[in-house]
Amino acid sequence: MSIVGIIPARLASSRLPRKVLLDRTGKPLIQHVWEAARHARTLDRLILAVDTPEVADACHRFGAEVVMTRIDHTSGTSRLAEAAHALSLSADDIVVNVQGDEPEMDAGAIDAAVAALHAASPSVPMSTIGSPFAADEDPNNPAIVKVVTDRTGRAMYFSRSPIPHHRDGGTREAGLLRHVGLYIYRRPFLDVYQNMAPTPLERTEVLEQLRVLEHGYAIVVAVHPCSSQGIDTPEQYQEFVDRHATRRN
Repeated sequence: MSIVGIIPARLASSRLPRKVLLDRTGKPLIQHVWEAARHARTLDRLILAVDTPEVADACHRFGAEVVMTRIDHTSGTSRLAEAAHALSLSADDIVVNVQGDEPEMDAGAIDAAVAALHAASPSVPMSTIGSPFAADEDPNNPAIVKVVTDRTGRAMYFSRSPIPHHRDGGTREAGLLRHVGLYIYRRPFLDVYQNMAPTPLERTEVLEQLRVLEHGYAIVVAVHPCSSQGIDTPEQYQEFVDRHATRRN
């Protein structure tokens, strides 16, 4: 069994055009992601799944392993499945979907999610991360996805609303967990996921992971403090550039 990290990296992006190649730090954004993920102790391989020769060339320049995928994928999971086929990954392999827009990713989150999947029953096909809320994070923000788990650590629900809701106010017995969009898959489940129809809750919340729960599959959630955020806007990229400059100085 191998644990293979795959970073989907598409050139087109609606809110921040060509973001994977933005290089105001002296490196393209995708290189920062690759370098951060390489600190994960559990990964045996780390591969970039790209959709254009331009991105492939940039990745080759900093020494990454690259696989070409189609340009028409509608999700990172779909691109992951194509890459897994192209790489002839074994049915025993574990595939880590590393988000291509998180240059400050905590590699420890990858290790925690991989460990959670290893510890789970073989019938559990996926794992992810739930992080305790930081003091400056607003649980009412619909852009921050929340997750609740059962006593065994399996996801019960993901929502853009604050869950669980404390009916009577006061101190919460159950703490809020922010969902971190890092997904670990048993290799065969990538093909299963590809054939699952979209579901009502998925469409309502606009959250792909709800498709898995609605079709009756389990997702185990590793609780791990994680502060990294994806970069989707020019403002977020500028904040990253500023933080990077501060660290260098």
